[in-house]
Amino acid sequence: MRFVSITLTQLRSFLAVMRGGSVTAAADELVVTQPSVSAAVAALSRELGTPVTEREGRGIRPTAAGNAFAPFAADVIGLLEEGRRAAREAAHLADRRLRLAAVTTAAESFVPPLMRVFGQSNDGIGLTLAVGNREQVLDLVLDHRADVAIGGRPPRDPRIQSTAILLNEFVLITAPDDPHVGGGVIDAAELERRVWLLREQGSGTRVVNEEFIAAAALEPQTLTLGSNGAIKQAARAGIGVAFISRAAVALELEAGLLAALPVRHRPAPRRWYAMCSTVGPRRTAVERFMEFVVSPVARDSLGDASGIPGSAVTRASQATS
Repeated sequence: MRFVSITLTQLRSFLAVMRGGSVTAAADELVVTQPSVSAAVAALSRELGTPVTEREGRGIRPTAAGNAFAPFAADVIGLLEEGRRAAREAAHLADRRLRLAAVTTAAESFVPPLMRVFGQSNDGIGLTLAVGNREQVLDLVLDHRADVAIGGRPPRDPRIQSTAILLNEFVLITAPDDPHVGGGVIDAAELERRVWLLREQGSGTRVVNEEFIAAAALEPQTLTLGSNGAIKQAARAGIGVAFISRAAVALELEAGLLAALPVRHRPAPRRWYAMCSTVGPRRTAVERFMEFVVSPVARDSLGDASGIPGSAVTRASQATS
């Protein structure tokens, strides 16, 4: 029997190449030489008995074997780091930390109040927040670089547990002087000639808009913008329209800086979720936060969260989009 002898250096080098798409980027991330990264990835391929990367132009991409192996490598590295942190916390050598990650819309609206209220009753737990689009924050949790992600539409992945915490309603925003403002409900076909303002690839908000456009059989001109702020400013200037979470534009709608158009068959309300990994032991800080987000105290800090039962916990593999 041949025993596999995979090292942490091999795993870290492989994952860095996966993230950066090249040996150069991986070497920069790990602060090592390029030959050392190449050697580590080559050694990992030998241990597995199959290449985990292959050339793609001037870069590197994972092979099918590499894609299959990557989640296991991430779990090994992530769980070891979790274990190190747990040991240091138990020995009082490090502050307890809870690493949150949130999609941009949530981070710009209701996540800060959640953090404030949770911190008030858990003053021994330090909080950090990383912000990105849906794909980015899910990757942080799956790679064990974040403890809890907050976003919409959980993935169909048994490694993620999701807890519904708040309704997520979408509104079609436009300029306050839009000729349709103040009128009746409009049909999607009336929006054919409008420019649609979209978030970047990987954004859940972009998916909502693309699904509506496809369902309505529209073929509009689109403009991709990199943030909710840019979309709001473009809509306010009369450049185009966009479906966006009401949580992200509540203040602008109230102040009259933006207007919402009533559209037939607009996207149905969805839910915001708190998501954490199911792989490995769960630290006390994570347990406390996941219990907190469905508590009456959390609901009070978020305003009206009616329609989200406190026990609405599902495995992401059973979640619907």
